[in-house]
Amino acid sequence: MAGLDLATAQAHLDQWIAADLAVASGQSYTIGGRSLTRANAAEIRKNIDYWNRWVQRLSAGSGMTVRLGVPND
Repeated sequence: MAGLDLATAQAHLDQWIAADLAVASGQSYTIGGRSLTRANAAEIRKNIDYWNRWVQRLSAGSGMTVRLGVPND
């Protein structure tokens, strides 16, 4: 993702973790036979995983090692 830095990725991760905590106590409820879901917990988990991977990548640097060598005969 272009222009993404560690601070931005961490801020997104923090927000998704906060969302997870907010819905943990009341994901859905039913009144008079009608059910209301406040948030999609699977979507929150997916975004936590996504942003956590970005934080890990950006914390580790490029994550890619390139080695050059000249073959000898």
